[in-house]
Amino acid sequence: MIVKPTVTDLLETVGDNRYSLVIMTSKRARQIAEGATVLTKADDKSAVTLAANEIAEKKVTMVSNETEEAQNKVADEVE
Repeated sequence: MIVKPTVTDLLETVGDNRYSLVIMTSKRARQIAEGATVLTKADDKSAVTLAANEIAEKKVTMVSNETEEAQNKVADEVE
């Protein structure tokens, strides 16, 4: 059984950092499991597989803590 997308394909997408790949996949899978809209057309029931497909298709990206903090600061200033 061949698993698609492969870990190698996913690592190319996220910049060869396995830790980032694991964090990104787990966070997105958790969002999907909690009812978030699935962004891929892959037909699978596994939230992890759906998350991996979204990453491979570049439908989701990782946001660093620094980026999140900057966005929150801007949102606070707007309010």
